Amino acid sequence: MAATLFRSVAAVAASAILALSASAQGLIRDAEIEETLREWTDPILEVAGLVPEDVQLFIINDPSLNAFVANGQRIHLHSGLLIEAENPGQIKGVIGHETCHIACGHTVARMRAGEVAMRPALVSIGLGILAIAAGEAGAALIGSAGQFAALNFYVHTRAEESAADAAAVKYLSALGQSPAGIVEFFENFRYQEVLSDAKRYPYFRSHPLASDRIRTARTLAVATGLMDVQPTEREQKQYEMLRAKLVGFLDSPLKVRRDYPASNTSSAARYARAISAYRASDIQTALVDTDALIAEDPENPYFQELKGQILFESGRAAASVEPHARSLELLPGQPLLLINYARSLNARNGEGDTAAAETALRDALIAEPDNAFAWAQLAITFENQNRRAEAQLATAEAAYWVGDIVRANAFAKRASQSLDKGSTNYRRADDIVLITDPSNPDNRVFYERYGRGSRLSLETSGRTLPFGDFSVTDRR
Repeated sequence: MAATLFRSVAAVAASAILALSASAQGLIRDAEIEETLREWTDPILEVAGLVPEDVQLFIINDPSLNAFVANGQRIHLHSGLLIEAENPGQIKGVIGHETCHIACGHTVARMRAGEVAMRPALVSIGLGILAIAAGEAGAALIGSAGQFAALNFYVHTRAEESAADAAAVKYLSALGQSPAGIVEFFENFRYQEVLSDAKRYPYFRSHPLASDRIRTARTLAVATGLMDVQPTEREQKQYEMLRAKLVGFLDSPLKVRRDYPASNTSSAARYARAISAYRASDIQTALVDTDALIAEDPENPYFQELKGQILFESGRAAASVEPHARSLELLPGQPLLLINYARSLNARNGEGDTAAAETALRDALIAEPDNAFAWAQLAITFENQNRRAEAQLATAEAAYWVGDIVRANAFAKRASQSLDKGSTNYRRADDIVLITDPSNPDNRVFYERYGRGSRLSLETSGRTLPFGDFSVTDRR
């Protein structure tokens, strides 16, 4: 499966949430990593009595070691935790632990008025650090990274932590899998307990770690008789490729060479080096290495995706269509791969490309209706067909799903002026206009962010919308 990491973050951060550095965080979207983690997570959720489709999984681009549950049934894993884990069992142990915080009701007990609203929206091809593919609205996204401080709202008690440890062991043993990973994970980082709070990894600030807790977890795990059960060959390969991709995209070339030296000829090591070469703009080396991986495993859709990404982002959009199309032949209907394919078609813009891109994007949006990057690409597709009103509506959708309600309001109003009244599109445009109304007190903070606070009117009688002429005042 291929390389598609998307850094995106969209949402309305609650005022109570602590502000973090705006430059560091964002959501990672990647078809391969998401498929792997869902394959590992869904059975655990089912054993815990949860409905997998109701539980969302987010990967946060942050090198610190952390995992937490926030805003209901949403599990968040830091990229740093995924990289530091030594095997799939350790990742599963953490996922099982966090699953209990949902299934055991711990998060409900700790709900705060400040809700963490996560709306995964942007899709930026490849883990390529989530370039701000949506254009200038991206600055607003990065500015909302403070919401990921949600962890600070969920500091668990020792009793809850012990219950979550026991539940993780129970879930894994019910699946016939080794619970050794959770014990190994805690033992690897038990030194964190002697560090000051400021120096600890965030995970161990919110999840108190004590020697008696580790002993209890080990006792429970040993009692299952499954400690020596090894991960399957498939799981081990998935873990190796997941880590290689994260290191290749997120870490420096020096780190890649250290972790995956040239003497290491495994597919994971070559994957990491190919990605690192691409990130370092050594396109020729990246393509040669990727082609070698494809020749070795032609049925891997993610190798095809990586090749398409390298070609597209090195200015060879027309050539990138074929590998993206091939990735979909190997993994039909995968929404992120559909978006990659459509982006290449939009850029090539040859005969039949626009219609094919529209079909791909509509299919992707059925699966991910809140994907802002897909909406932005659909706007391009409509514009290529001279369907201006629909393009404006798609632009409004893209802006809405990243929390840019100023832009959403403006483009929805433009679209509603040209769309047929009574049509589904018109009603949707009208809905966006209403929900992003600048006179709504709930929207004040967003308009003030764009320097328009003085133009707001909260009066409800005898007023007109104080939005003004967006084409004149638009600062983007």
